[in-house]
Amino acid sequence: MNYNKIKYEKENNVVTITINRPEVLNCIDNETNFELHHAFKAFRDDDEALVAIYTGAGDKAFSAGWDLNDAAALRERPQLDQFRKDIRNSEGYCGYTKRFDIFKPIIVAINGYAVAAGLENIMLGDIRISSEDAKFGALERRWNIVAGDGLCVRLPLMVGYARAMELIITGREIDAEEALRIGLINEVVPQNEVMSRARELAQSICKLPQGALRIDKETIVRGVGRTLEEQTFIESEGVMTMFLREDKHYEGAGSFVEKRQPNFSNNGI
Repeated sequence: MNYNKIKYEKENNVVTITINRPEVLNCIDNETNFELHHAFKAFRDDDEALVAIYTGAGDKAFSAGWDLNDAAALRERPQLDQFRKDIRNSEGYCGYTKRFDIFKPIIVAINGYAVAAGLENIMLGDIRISSEDAKFGALERRWNIVAGDGLCVRLPLMVGYARAMELIITGREIDAEEALRIGLINEVVPQNEVMSRARELAQSICKLPQGALRIDKETIVRGVGRTLEEQTFIESEGVMTMFLREDKHYEGAGSFVEKRQPNFSNNGI
């Protein structure tokens, strides 16, 4: 697929997905949304793609959220039954935010504003690397727009109930230092080092055996909201798959015993 509003690049098993609308702070319109859906599924289904980096073009914003030109154009009330079906079946209105079927690692490189739907999009990732000057917030509060891309679901898991409730209700903007302190992001680096740090981390992850890594991510994702007993059963299923994978666990254990470097093929994962 040829993309107009995003960029999709692959190098050394690392895919970089870039929202490419810097002239509007990488706001997400309908076309961008459609392209993001396609790009994340392409990454998910590409056996040679091991890690994704998700970022925005330019040095001012990861994404400032939903393009309000699109929002302002929606004046007619939708037909209720069809609207209900669309909502339930949506993959996300501003990116691939409402599906939980990617168990490969996703690193988000935040190079400026990540607000409203931009904030929701960074929570799609597993590890978030932020520039020192980045800003975060549920700024859709200012425009009477409901969080529709996972904000109310993911944010409490990341920063806790009380902090999430405060940020969602007030729409308060926070800086990178506070975002790091409350657990919204993982690391803060200078603006000109965001992508290099994301690539460094991605390459280090690519060197790891991928099978167990993906199983453990899936266990965490599938366990959210379950009872402790259900979570341990899901984890046990992951253990069973370890013995069924083509790329078996015993290569790692054997290399340790035999005092040699392991040779993981990453086949059958």
